[in-house]
Amino acid sequence: MGDDPGRLYRLDGVAHIAGVINDKPRRCISSMRRQQEMRLDERYVPYLQMAGLYHLVRLNDRWFRLDEPLDVAYQLGLPVDGRYVSGCLTDFYVYIEGGRPAWQWFHELLGMLPPANQIQKFAVNCTWFQETFGECPEGADEETLFADKSSNRIHIRWLPFVARLEEMGGYSWGSAELAWLYRCMCRVANRHVVKLAGPLQLLQSWIFWQFPAFRPTGYDAFSWPLASRWSGYNHGISEKGPRVQMARLRIDLLQARDFIWMPYSTPDVLQVVHPEVLEPRHTMLWRCVTSLIYFAVVEWHQVDRVLPQFGGVQPPPHPTLNIDFLMSKDGRGGDCWFLSHLQYWHLHWETRADHVLRFDVVDDSGPSQEFLAWWHQHGKRFLSPEVYLGDPRGIPIPVEATQRGAG
Repeated sequence: MGDDPGRLYRLDGVAHIAGVINDKPRRCISSMRRQQEMRLDERYVPYLQMAGLYHLVRLNDRWFRLDEPLDVAYQLGLPVDGRYVSGCLTDFYVYIEGGRPAWQWFHELLGMLPPANQIQKFAVNCTWFQETFGECPEGADEETLFADKSSNRIHIRWLPFVARLEEMGGYSWGSAELAWLYRCMCRVANRHVVKLAGPLQLLQSWIFWQFPAFRPTGYDAFSWPLASRWSGYNHGISEKGPRVQMARLRIDLLQARDFIWMPYSTPDVLQVVHPEVLEPRHTMLWRCVTSLIYFAVVEWHQVDRVLPQFGGVQPPPHPTLNIDFLMSKDGRGGDCWFLSHLQYWHLHWETRADHVLRFDVVDDSGPSQEFLAWWHQHGKRFLSPEVYLGDPRGIPIPVEATQRGAG
């Protein structure tokens, strides 16, 4: 394979599932997401609004997980423009002015420390938070409420953000969430990986909005944020293998009309969108080719490959940026200050306004003929085995089949 610039899959010939997909027609990916059992108390709402995260709560009446980056503009209503979500993982007193040793800071913010058997390296078990902070005490004052604002499973890397709650609305949670989603999807593209972490509610909602044929019935009404449309949906876990086969075949049989490039441009959607999401400082960055940062995770926003989502015509794409060496970066093996350790990529985000794509918006957006020719040459066109796609009328009947008796 070498360094073929037309190559779609950087793990070709090594471990990418695309190379063996027909050998695993029922390959199922399990979600690692767990539902919280902590009800949201109304007394927390002002603090979530202060942090700019209240839209997330409207997905359901449970707490969202801070251990997962947050969502993009339309689906979860979170800011795109803002400071990158970065820093360090544990050595706060070394890198952050006013920082403390990790567990000392934890005790100052939450008023207690979890027992040793509730700590997994630098993360606290969710069960401990549920048992300790599951119910907001009657008559709780502001100090108590402030301490409880992070009552869910939390890695201690979030302590600097918790300590400055009033500044949390100034971060680009949308880009951090996309970085984590991209990284998780890259990992699960490896044929040896069968569990998918990350913001899966975003992924599911994106699929339902873009592919109407895959939407569950009975979810026609929607409000803001848009992902709340499917908040009560649970497809169950039975017969996953056959469902995977059927889903692959349905994808293979999709027509151009079965995919909606711009689902958010309809009047009924625009009526419910929060006006802040449509501010130019945010919408400009939707078309920005830049780095997406979530602590040690750095991904590339290759938006030049999806121009029809913004009303453009998709030409053959430029070769992808090779960031293979960043795939192994997750902060393990010693803490560091990522703003300097990965300075080049942070500077890309700082100059994001200089890398906004300019292109013509047309009435009939979609892939160009040149793009389709490129895709035909380089893409994996079908997910299903050929036997499911071919016309059986063209297959001759075996001689032995005509010689069998009634038995």
